[in-house]
Amino acid sequence: MDLSSGFRKGEDSNGLSSFMERAERFKTKSPTVYDQEYLIGFRGFLVIQAFLWVFLQTFVPVAVVASDDVTGEAYQLGLRKSLSVFFWNEYFLYGAVVFLSARSIAIPYIRNPKKEIVARSVMTRGIALWFPIAVSLAIIKIAFTATGGLDPVDGYVTVFKQATNNLSLTVPYMIPNTLAYFNSVFDMLWTTHEFELQAGSTAFPSQTMWIVNCIYSQSYTVYLTMIIIPFTRRKWRVQGAFFFVITAWWCESWAWYSITGLLFCDMVMTMDFKAAAQRGIPIHVPVLGRLQRKNGVAYRIPVWVPAGLCMIAGYTMQFLWVAWRPDLFAEEWKYHSGLYYTAGLNYLYETSHTAARDDIYLILLGFFTLLESYDFMQRFFANRFFVFLGKRSLSYFLVQSTMIYLVGIKTFQSMRGHNSFPGSVIVSFITSLLVTIPVAEAFYRIIQEPSKVLAHKSYDFITS
Repeated sequence: MDLSSGFRKGEDSNGLSSFMERAERFKTKSPTVYDQEYLIGFRGFLVIQAFLWVFLQTFVPVAVVASDDVTGEAYQLGLRKSLSVFFWNEYFLYGAVVFLSARSIAIPYIRNPKKEIVARSVMTRGIALWFPIAVSLAIIKIAFTATGGLDPVDGYVTVFKQATNNLSLTVPYMIPNTLAYFNSVFDMLWTTHEFELQAGSTAFPSQTMWIVNCIYSQSYTVYLTMIIIPFTRRKWRVQGAFFFVITAWWCESWAWYSITGLLFCDMVMTMDFKAAAQRGIPIHVPVLGRLQRKNGVAYRIPVWVPAGLCMIAGYTMQFLWVAWRPDLFAEEWKYHSGLYYTAGLNYLYETSHTAARDDIYLILLGFFTLLESYDFMQRFFANRFFVFLGKRSLSYFLVQSTMIYLVGIKTFQSMRGHNSFPGSVIVSFITSLLVTIPVAEAFYRIIQEPSKVLAHKSYDFITS
């Protein structure tokens, strides 16, 4: 009797121990291993820029580069033509997100080039994005239904837009019913072009949800391209990427950003890019060959020279379009092929897309060359604060616009009657920030991280 009782106790103890081990494995922690944390830190830097852009586009649109509002106070115009280009530039944000996504998602496969790694990446990415998107749009639907903020006549967002004469603010589309909600969420990971026309993006405050759709569709460009990396020569990969970029640029596809980001990942991880960049670029003259000193050491150009020239060229174009010829800011895209639309030139692209810009590409090309070459830049972006924000970047993106529209606009309207415009904007900024931080943290812990865990557990279940 004692023996059987002891056996049952041991059995119960083993069962409890096994259960605890399974629970420990299922803890909400990121399954991703970040071995290049400065990339996560740069993403955190973009979180700050994105918050500034959404807020200023809502309350002080004149201070935002390329906004539809072009007249205002002198200080607002001054910000538009100076700091806006550097610190709250929506085109830089879009380009950087696409570029950084391609730079990052190939790391696991290049580090360990096995078919299981590709399969895991492909199967988990959709789940890890779909649930946060679905929850975010559900919150938007419920919140604005309860507040009536999107009513086209007397909704508070509509009233705010009219009272401030904000031409850059678009009142979000109100998703009418559950079926429309489901379709809008489904299309976010299905549509391959006309991103900005889909309901999921137009219903999202600031109308920027399309970028998630863009990076998800572009991830398949990266997946299909990265699998050749272990099986082809380095020189061929660089040459092939060059022609891919030129072709994608002509077709006005975001793939030229994606392939360049993938090429950087390839060069950093398989071609010892950092060491080569720190040695400098040898000078070749067509007739004379490589220029050398008397002791046989080659003359080399520091890598910061071409990288700096790329950034200077990109920012110069941005400042010229913003300060001198704003009428030419969006003209370049017309001279590309009209992919999906016409056999002629691309006159309709920007009606349903945000163009991948040449000037932003040059800025990112120069910036990432510097970032991948120098330790001090990597240490700067790998600081704990930026990395902390970077890991929560999706949560901040999905939450901040909604909080600014729900809380920031309400605060501004309550303050504006008895306070100055700048004072009302400052109070709204502080209020929006104080609300966004805890809500984004809650979203990260309750939705984003469990979605990642669910995605990887689902893959493990399917392949077990």
